[in-house]
Amino acid sequence: MQRDVAAARITKRPPVTVTPLDPKAALIAVDLQKGIVSLPAVHPMDGVVKHVRALLEAFRGHGLPVALVNVAGSAPGRTEQPRGQRDLPAGRTDLIPELKRQPQDHAVTKHTPGAFIGTGLDAHLRALGVTQIVIVGIATSNGAEVTALRAHELGFNVTVATDAMSDSNADAHTYSVTHVFPRIGETGTTQEIVNLLKRSA
Repeated sequence: MQRDVAAARITKRPPVTVTPLDPKAALIAVDLQKGIVSLPAVHPMDGVVKHVRALLEAFRGHGLPVALVNVAGSAPGRTEQPRGQRDLPAGRTDLIPELKRQPQDHAVTKHTPGAFIGTGLDAHLRALGVTQIVIVGIATSNGAEVTALRAHELGFNVTVATDAMSDSNADAHTYSVTHVFPRIGETGTTQEIVNLLKRSA
């Protein structure tokens, strides 16, 4: 009886979804800038930023590439949603200081939701021999998801740190995390990813 109870407890534990990272993995932090981080989100932004910082420190500490992405406009195509300002004021595009940008970090400014179109990011990562990317940032269902989808299409292995991102819409965040990301890569917590980096050292 006791053995059955113990077995039931084991099966109820959520599985670790992330597997060992590729030797050449890169971290991409999407749209963590003053004009976006200040907007309402479904998760406390202090916690999201704390997790992003932990991953930044881990990747930098292992000598792995980091790309810091900001958005300075929007794609030109029509949508049914009301369009805000096409170009954001300069101060709103500044990366938040908590990222502590380092000289070796690669800066990307985009004008579409994803970080790859028209930015040269793909060529930069390939020149470094990167085969896998870990994605963090805002918004889960927009910048992070579009970047993840494009990375998958380009042939990169994709991992998403689900506690290092947020969205203005809880349902959209949940859908991306539970339905979109698992189909194109792996998901895990910040601590799981940091632990994998430590083991590979």
